Amino acid sequence: MNDVNEMPRQALLRRGFALEYATLGWNVIGIGVLAVAAVSARSVALAGFGLDSLIEIGASTVVVWELSGTGEEREKRALRLIGVGFALLGLYLLAQSTIALATGFHPHHSTLGIIWTAFTAAVMFALAFGKARTGTALDNPVLKTEGRVTLVDGLLAAAVLLGLVLNSTLGWWWADPAAGYVLVSYAAREVREIFFGEH
Repeated sequence: MNDVNEMPRQALLRRGFALEYATLGWNVIGIGVLAVAAVSARSVALAGFGLDSLIEIGASTVVVWELSGTGEEREKRALRLIGVGFALLGLYLLAQSTIALATGFHPHHSTLGIIWTAFTAAVMFALAFGKARTGTALDNPVLKTEGRVTLVDGLLAAAVLLGLVLNSTLGWWWADPAAGYVLVSYAAREVREIFFGEH
């Protein structure tokens, strides 16, 4: 297996596009799966994870657009759009977690939700790793930043999975919204880095 840092630029670009198209495909399918699972389980967390999938679709679309062209202004605009995605994700998680804890909302057991979030966590972590390596090799901050969006998607999937499992096995309905607060802080850090850090 070739070291990604030794690959020609065109091969790296093709790899970047492939990673983004894989992310898009998975999340498009995920919206349908999560809609079914959320309705059947009356789960706020699963419905929210569907929203996260929409944000990930938007972020991947931005990267495909950015990889298709060149220029510093295009790169800056793409980073800002991804930053907005992080901000929306953080605001959503903050609102969802607070409402779920305040109302004491108890979702039903969801086998479909558990299976899907387990697979999604594994897939998103693998894609995030690939984007980080490819973005570094290309010296492309947009791809690297969107890779962190994918990482957050994987972390959120793991948090939702943990919440679903704890709810199903121990009745700990509050586990998932509590984990959401941890991800809010991560999203906030990424927003600060994108809008106020140096790239």
